[in-house]
Amino acid sequence: MLPDLSELTGIGLALALGLLIGLQRGWVLRGEKPGSRFAGIRTYGLLGLAGGIAGELQARAAGLALALVAAAAVLVVLGYWRATQRNASISGTASLTGLLTMAFGFLAASGEAVLASVATGVTVLVLSMRGPLHHLLRHIEEREMMAIARFALIALVILPLLPDTPFGPYGAWRPRQLWLVVVLVSGFSFTGYIAAKWLGPSRGVLATSAAGALVSSTAVTAALAGKLRDDPSTATIANAGIALAGGIMFLRVTLLTGALAGFALPELVKLTMPGMVASLAAGAFLLRHGRTGNLHAPEELNLRNPFDVGPALLLMVLTMALTALARWVLASYGDAGLATVLAISGTVDVDSAIITMGNLPPGTLTAQTAALVLILPVTLNTLFKTATALGLAGRRAWPGAAAMLGSLVVTAAALPLVL
Repeated sequence: MLPDLSELTGIGLALALGLLIGLQRGWVLRGEKPGSRFAGIRTYGLLGLAGGIAGELQARAAGLALALVAAAAVLVVLGYWRATQRNASISGTASLTGLLTMAFGFLAASGEAVLASVATGVTVLVLSMRGPLHHLLRHIEEREMMAIARFALIALVILPLLPDTPFGPYGAWRPRQLWLVVVLVSGFSFTGYIAAKWLGPSRGVLATSAAGALVSSTAVTAALAGKLRDDPSTATIANAGIALAGGIMFLRVTLLTGALAGFALPELVKLTMPGMVASLAAGAFLLRHGRTGNLHAPEELNLRNPFDVGPALLLMVLTMALTALARWVLASYGDAGLATVLAISGTVDVDSAIITMGNLPPGTLTAQTAALVLILPVTLNTLFKTATALGLAGRRAWPGAAAMLGSLVVTAAALPLVL
C-alpha cells in the first residue's frame, strides 16, 4: 500500500510557510543577543508544523487537534509574557505572528493551500515593511490622518450601504455605481499623493509626474510645459516627464475600465498597452540620451490633499449628466452618436467617458465596439495634451509631443487586433 502523499504535502507546506515567516523574523532580529528573542526561524517553523498537524487531525481526532492548537497557543502567550518580564517595551508583533503562523499551517493542511500561501505572503510583506511604514507614520500630518479617516468612511461605510437599483431618466443612475466614482477617483488621488510624498521632489520630477498623472495627466503636461517655457535647461527631464505622464494615463484608463466597464477590458487592453509601452520607452530614451538638468517638481504638480471629495463629487455630477445624455443619444442616434458624446466629453477628462460607459445597461455595446468608442477620447485627450505642450513651450516641447504622438501611432497600428 502506497502512503497518501496529500496529507504529507499539506503538512510539508505548513512547515515551509512557517520557515518562511521565521526567516523574515530571524533576519530582522539577527542583531539581538542570543536568548533575547521571543522566537526564531526554528520556532516559527515548528508553529507552522503544529498547525499543519492539527489541520490533518481535525477530521479524525478533533479533540487531539484542538489540544495541540491550544497547547501551542499557550506556549506562545507564555513566551510573550516571559519576554515582557525581561523587556517591558517588547513588541507584540512576534507573538501575534506566531499565532498567525500556526493558523496558516492549519489552513495549509485543511485543503486551503492557496489561502494559506497568499496570507503568508501578505504577512511577510507587511512584516518586511516595518521601516517604510514607521517612516510614513513619522511624517504623516494630522490633516492627512483625518483625510484618511474620511476616505475610509466613503469607501467602507457609505459605499456598501447604497442601493444598486436604477433610477432617474432612462434608469441611467445607480447610487452605488455613482458613489464608486467618488471612491475610485479619491483612491487614485491617494496613490499619487502617497507616491509623491514618499519619494519626494528630491528624486526629481519623474516621480511626481507619475504620481500626478494618476490624478490628471493633462494637468501634469501643462505644468511641465510651463516649467519648460520658463527654464529651457530642463528640456530633457521635462519632456521625459510629459512622456511618462502620457504612459501613466494609458495605465489609469486600463485600470478604471477594468473596475467600471470590465466587459470592454479584454479588447481595450490591446490598444492601451502598446500606447503605454511606447510612451514609457520614449521617456526612457529621452532620459538616456540627454542631460537631466536640475528640475524640481513645479508648484503646479504639488498634489493637494487627495481626500478633498469636492472634485470627485463634481465628477460624479458630471457623470450623472453624461450618463443620462448618453442613454438619450443611444436611443435616438445609436452607437455613432454615443461615440461622439463620449469622445467630446473625454477630450479634457478621459475618466468621465469611461465612467459613463460603465453606467450603460449590460449588453448595450459589444466589447469590440466599447473598446473602439473608449479609444476615441483617449486619442483626443492625447492630441489635446500635445497641443497644450506645444502651445505653452513651443519647439522646446517637441520631444514630449513626439512621444505622445508616437503612442497614438502605435495605438493605431494595434487597431487590427480589435477590428
